[in-house]
Amino acid sequence: MKNTIRTVLSLMILSFAFLQVQAQKIGYVDSQAVIADMAEVKEANSNLETYGSQLQKRAEQMYKSLETKAATLQQKRDGGELSPKQLEIEMANLQKEEQKLIDFQSSSQNDIAAKQNELLQPILDRVQVAIDEVAASEGYTYIFDSSQGVILYADDSTNITSKVKAKLGM
Repeated sequence: MKNTIRTVLSLMILSFAFLQVQAQKIGYVDSQAVIADMAEVKEANSNLETYGSQLQKRAEQMYKSLETKAATLQQKRDGGELSPKQLEIEMANLQKEEQKLIDFQSSSQNDIAAKQNELLQPILDRVQVAIDEVAASEGYTYIFDSSQGVILYADDSTNITSKVKAKLGM
């Protein structure tokens, strides 16, 4: 009798778990395809490229200035125009300027990354909202991102990329 009750309870639990799994709706989206087709991303990338070019030009100007000062110092040294003490002071100044250039290049990379985040984060947030809305309206329990390379197989009928693009007006 106990075995029969256990068996019936086990079958009920298994069938309930099976029904729960069957009730889940799973889909996927290629977020990179969505993002790549957005006009805002193209504009943000253009702005980022312009910003990067401005920083690069500034670094090039600093480098040319440093090169000119180094050449002038070399000429003065070779011409015997500087005392050892003056040469030491000028060399120290040149090293400080070189360090400023190195610091500028390093901070420029950080500035570009911050600018990229500033420009792209609102777009990424907008895409996420569209994915959330499509998933909620279509009754999906889970949405995976195929651009992350995690999905090994998926039926095309579970691809919501076109629905997300439509939600974004693309």
